[in-house]
Amino acid sequence: MSGIYIHIPFCKQACHYCDFHFSTTLKKKGEMVQALAREIELRKSELNGQTVETIYFGGGTPSILNPEDIRFLIDAIAQHYPVSENPEITLEANPDDLSQETLVAYKSIGINRLSIGIQSFFEDDLQLMNRAHSAAESLACLPMARALFDNITIDLIYGIPGLTLEKWQKNVQIALSLDIPHISSYALTVEPKTALHQMVSSGKIAQPSDQEASDHFLYLTDTLQAAGFIHYEVSNFAREGYFSKNNSAYWLGKTYLGIGPSAHSYNGRERSWNIANNSLYLNAIASGILPSESETLTFEDRYNEAVMTGLRTIWGVSFERIETEFGAPTLSHLKAQAQKYLENGWLEIQNQQLMTTRAGKFMADGIASDLFLLHLT
Repeated sequence: MSGIYIHIPFCKQACHYCDFHFSTTLKKKGEMVQALAREIELRKSELNGQTVETIYFGGGTPSILNPEDIRFLIDAIAQHYPVSENPEITLEANPDDLSQETLVAYKSIGINRLSIGIQSFFEDDLQLMNRAHSAAESLACLPMARALFDNITIDLIYGIPGLTLEKWQKNVQIALSLDIPHISSYALTVEPKTALHQMVSSGKIAQPSDQEASDHFLYLTDTLQAAGFIHYEVSNFAREGYFSKNNSAYWLGKTYLGIGPSAHSYNGRERSWNIANNSLYLNAIASGILPSESETLTFEDRYNEAVMTGLRTIWGVSFERIETEFGAPTLSHLKAQAQKYLENGWLEIQNQQLMTTRAGKFMADGIASDLFLLHLT
């Protein structure tokens, strides 16, 4: 199994918290679509004949493209790669781009999963984050989308300055009332070189509170699990049968190609990434050159990634896998480093799988970093 991720590097406006690669200048949109198709062709041998089971349009804002552009790229993949009979094809979309007509068009071209960037159902939160859509547009688009698409996920952000626990509870309850089968939820983080970072540094808004974010997270996990959702990754919740196949493949170490400016790829041994500059990307592709760099993962890199992704998911870190792939001394290192977290209740062992507990999930990345290998021993 393999997947293809296509990065659409355009947005109507810049969200204050976003550090992904995108441009708000759309003049080269048509040229970019052609270049993406050309990169798809140039890299057709990299998957070594593996069947493509997931196609994911991310960004940026993929819904800024016309449905015909999306169809063109899906067709380019089908032309150059073996694709499964019923692949999961996800499109990230913003509420302000979703009309009845557009939703029908997406369904007709083969999109079968929508990822809708709601972030909050409150207008003041959306304005603070500089989102392009309104709360009213969110509430209008979701019933329309739900009527046409069975498989929908929405994004919600917690830990926003000024977001009380009561407001956060209302966000979660609104999502549940709309019968959304998958929810991805993230803490607001202050990334360098973003407008949010400048606003926090200048004192214009408060630094997001770790304690408030933790309270929001625990309410989210308890409420969604009580409603029948499976907390299958730290930031992802789904009803049975609605796990993201695309994201699950990442976490389980499957091969994927990343197409477009700044997109990353992984083949189990190497990781590569395209240049994060639209003009340089377009010029390179026009010359038949792949504008990418790559690195071969070291022993430590592969172990650290196995620990990081494992602790974030319900599958945990398999002691058997660690011993088989990395050796008994590495397994001993893992067990020794994990001991203090087993004692304080942030980690537990189930069926020889090391897993985070309810209390430890919010701290999963920090715990994982403490279990890393820093050098060969």
